[in-house]
Amino acid sequence: MNGLLRALRAELFIAARTMGARLVLVVPSALVILSFLLVKLGETGTAARNSLLGEADFESSIAVNAWGHFVDGLDSGLTVLGLLLVAQAAYSFSSERDSGAIRHLLLRSSSRLAIGLAKLLHLHLLALVSFILLLATSYIAAGLLWEFGPVLEDGFELISEDEIRQEIFLGVRLALLPLPAAIALGLLASVAAHNATQAVVAALGLTLALDLFKSAFGDYAYYLYATYQPSLLDQSYLQDVSRLVRGFSDVLIDERFLQMNTWAPFPALLLFTACALFILTRRKL
Repeated sequence: MNGLLRALRAELFIAARTMGARLVLVVPSALVILSFLLVKLGETGTAARNSLLGEADFESSIAVNAWGHFVDGLDSGLTVLGLLLVAQAAYSFSSERDSGAIRHLLLRSSSRLAIGLAKLLHLHLLALVSFILLLATSYIAAGLLWEFGPVLEDGFELISEDEIRQEIFLGVRLALLPLPAAIALGLLASVAAHNATQAVVAALGLTLALDLFKSAFGDYAYYLYATYQPSLLDQSYLQDVSRLVRGFSDVLIDERFLQMNTWAPFPALLLFTACALFILTRRKL
């Protein structure tokens, strides 16, 4: 336990002084703010054009409601955060092995197993802080640019704010569950690769390949953690929530999908973690 705490303190000390960890914290939130500004600019331009041409403005409260934009921000932010965490996990151990810094922890009586677990803990703490920052930034920015409220159409309430919050909470919870498996995949690439560049390329390549080909697995895709993670080819439930909170009634909710989303990422997390720790305890440093 002392070796684990010593290794974790070292990880936190390094993270506070490296650019990689800062990028993981800041980039998702910054990109969400930028995307919100671009969307707002486009909406303002459309409204000004319609006013000049004397055309009727058919934009309803569904379009200007902040909840939809808030969910879009979380979805895109989690997509970027997932890729950054995979890259950071792949770079973390491999770069220290290349520079020889990992030997200093071993000399300070930290076992290889403790170092691997400390890196996992550090990456999960980094993911948690980045997500909290993303959540707060998306909510504040969406509230400043649009207005939160129930979804209305012709004066009738389609979805109340309580229902919207429940759907968002469920969507966010399900979207976060695959993230630890993605981190563990990055760490596995980090300990298995021969150098840092190879580790990052392999981890990102595998992540993007899983995203690209997950639809080709058919029903077997239900057992793949990447199916439930917000990504470039998004099939996560959070993507459906974006439509639900806008009042779309054609969203079909597959209960089997939600159940598999709850437990399917954990076998991948255990498998990647076990393989990473096994390789770490046996390969030459």
